[in-house]
Amino acid sequence: MLENKEHFHGSDLEKIEAAYGIKKEDIISFSANVNPLGIPGKLREELSSHIDVITTYPDREYTSLRKCIAEYAHTDYRNILAGNGSTELISLVIQILKPSKALIASPAYSEYEHEISLYNGTSQYFHLQEHNDFNLDIDALDKALDSGIGLFILCNPNNPTSSQTGRDTMRKILDICRERGIFVMVDETYVEFSKDYEDITSIPLAEYYGNIIILRGISKFFAAPGLRLGYAVCGNRQLLKEMDSRKNPWTINSLAAIAGEIMFSDTEYIKKTRELVSSERKRICQVLEKVPEVKFYPPEANFILLRILKDGITSADLFDAAIKKGLMIRDCSDFQFLNNKFIRFCFMNPEENNALLKVLIETLQK
Repeated sequence: MLENKEHFHGSDLEKIEAAYGIKKEDIISFSANVNPLGIPGKLREELSSHIDVITTYPDREYTSLRKCIAEYAHTDYRNILAGNGSTELISLVIQILKPSKALIASPAYSEYEHEISLYNGTSQYFHLQEHNDFNLDIDALDKALDSGIGLFILCNPNNPTSSQTGRDTMRKILDICRERGIFVMVDETYVEFSKDYEDITSIPLAEYYGNIIILRGISKFFAAPGLRLGYAVCGNRQLLKEMDSRKNPWTINSLAAIAGEIMFSDTEYIKKTRELVSSERKRICQVLEKVPEVKFYPPEANFILLRILKDGITSADLFDAAIKKGLMIRDCSDFQFLNNKFIRFCFMNPEENNALLKVLIETLQK
């Protein structure tokens, strides 16, 4: 095992290649949480026929793309702002709101805190409790949402816990926050993988609440992180207008805009993705139920969080054992409120999942 090993993320394949001497193309990343089907077949077939769009500037309003997203997400296209990945949109929201204090449901994605700090804000954490399978406790949250907080951030389903918050609970959160002048940012990067997708997404709530913005992207579900396309859904059109005014023009290139339209209309790919993830999620849980050396938390997204129960084995040990087989998992010891007994991995194709399970179980049961 490497000494003083840094924490590798799903996009760190070059670093893995250098550290372990494994070619990056030979690594199967269970850390990136990307759809194992790869890019949609419809996109692969059709995108090249649109190559001539690069000869002109994109529509500054991205109207055709926004209408396609609206049909896919079941909302009004005027409630949509497209951006250069959800990361750009997160930055814009925080840049405009400039919360002096934000509350983040944690453990969570570190970029939220980073963006808040760039605008001189401070972050506090609402601890999602392990004994509650990392599900959000609305009564505890009510107490934590004090008047000094300007922004509450929730990833739903949450990364890395794969827990989720239902729409009824979200309504309660929005009511509490509206009364106290708190804005809510919901990151729905993984919601499309949820078996309860239609009942979990907060997009319908944007029609009734002016204090919520929902962010999504194509990196994970549509397996296209390199296209850098994301979108925000918000019924507060004044906020969207201000975000749009601060964006650099044409941050989405013409091909990415066309690609988005193609992907969002690929119903066969969407159906196959949900069937594969649902099947593997159920099967993997059934396997792990028979492994006494670990505890898993009921997964709602396309990945699962495990706690190592066996003494003498850490998350670094499992990472090391897996990567030597060309399988990259996520060592979660650097997440807020987690430690070196937690790992996360996403659901890939059945044969790849079997290979990973074999390595993990063999290492745990030595």
